[in-house]
Amino acid sequence: MNDFSAAQRSRVTMLDVAEHAGVSKASVSRFIGDDRALLSDAIARRIEQAIAELGYRPNQMARGLKRGRTRLIGMLVADIRNPYSIAVMHGVETACRAHGYSLVVCNTDRDDEQERQHLALLRSYNIEGLIVNTLGHHRAELDELKREMPLVLVDRKVEGLDSDMVGLNNPQAVEMALAHLERRGYRNVLLVTEPYDGTSSRIERVASFQAQIAQRPELTGSVLETGDAFAQHVEHFLNTPADGPKALFCANGVAALTCTRALREIGCRLFEDVGLIALDDLDWYPLVGSGITALAQPTEAIGARAFECLLKRLRGDAEAARNVDFAPVLVERGSTHGFRGD
Repeated sequence: MNDFSAAQRSRVTMLDVAEHAGVSKASVSRFIGDDRALLSDAIARRIEQAIAELGYRPNQMARGLKRGRTRLIGMLVADIRNPYSIAVMHGVETACRAHGYSLVVCNTDRDDEQERQHLALLRSYNIEGLIVNTLGHHRAELDELKREMPLVLVDRKVEGLDSDMVGLNNPQAVEMALAHLERRGYRNVLLVTEPYDGTSSRIERVASFQAQIAQRPELTGSVLETGDAFAQHVEHFLNTPADGPKALFCANGVAALTCTRALREIGCRLFEDVGLIALDDLDWYPLVGSGITALAQPTEAIGARAFECLLKRLRGDAEAARNVDFAPVLVERGSTHGFRGD
């Protein structure tokens, strides 16, 4: 076998392969395309040998554009460092691969201008469909893209955008968390969330929390955003007299990490002085104290379903936009050992 560098391979053309095999360029095109069956076995073997000897690599993008199909799916991610985003992205990529598609991922790093630029970039790649985990500030651009290709939202809604949406059943998750804390004997709950920043899932979780606290006379609740002097705010919550034991409810994995660091900083005894429950179930949760109780999101399934919705649209599904809400799974650990057993 010949050893070719990437640069050498990139210089080999379809015409070179045709001349080396002693066939027409059209025959080489048929061999690497969808019409290989039109060639005789002898010609196919000569072309195959020439490709191997020359180290030829077809330009898949050019082939896709010629056929009007790139088999590329775009995915826009607000924060690729977020474990939730990574897990959902893995679910999307696995489903793409199973159906012969490739995934192109752009990370906006929670920056509006980056999101605008990445939407334009993905369009230039001639993607066939788009999966979006967005800040939600560019509805006009997303509307324009939706007129050109199928588009599915993940986790976060965009007001006024008529598109399929796949994510968590947030009211159900909040209800499960509060019911668990109340059952365990906690009476004063602090919901910790990242700054809203227009993010629909955060807003929905806070609204559900406030509505459900109002319906539970045994519980009192308040909301705290992460940010400056966060540890001092948590310490104030812990030191303020209240009726009954206290618990922190972290609205996602990032908030859970911020809370855990703050509790260590102020010298809180995990989890004797305060209970803690968190949305998402991350790998490090079992390693903190006696383990953090979690509401696990089926992130892989969310990613796979987002692609399935997109695939249906690519195949001509013209039904009304649908919302797919997944239920969380309660994973009990020592952080909510409670003050009263079930």
